[in-house]
Amino acid sequence: MSRASSNRRPRLPRVDETSAGGLVLDLAGPVPHGALIGRLNRRGRLLWSLPKGHLENGETSEQAAVREVAEETGITGEILGELGTIDFWFVADGRRIHKTVHHYLLRAVGGELSDTDIEVTEVAWFPLPEIGGKLAYSDERDLLIVADRLLRHTA
Repeated sequence: MSRASSNRRPRLPRVDETSAGGLVLDLAGPVPHGALIGRLNRRGRLLWSLPKGHLENGETSEQAAVREVAEETGITGEILGELGTIDFWFVADGRRIHKTVHHYLLRAVGGELSDTDIEVTEVAWFPLPEIGGKLAYSDERDLLIVADRLLRHTA
């Protein structure tokens, strides 16, 4: 056995995961507001993102998005359109995970903002023009371009 092959780490098992979520907007006022969730990272910094979570058995990505937005923000929404899909890789629990997240634009139709979900530290409404500056992840910020386009076509 060569020295190079003896230094290789064992290959981690690959797992595919699918989640869904989105940007829920309150369109009642003169400026739309979107609900974002805040979670603390390992360093204790609050990072704002779009609500999202795993699909449950038999659930479509649209159904999961509506459910996850409601669970993580307290807001019930109806889907206006698809924002796009983000996929990324990470390692957790000794596995190499390929995660695909389907995002949707939703209109708020009920509920009250709530951070009772144990995975969420904080929930807040932000004016749509400010959301890009709040979101921690660039791939989620990129979805705002699609949200703007969808809003212009549904208004």
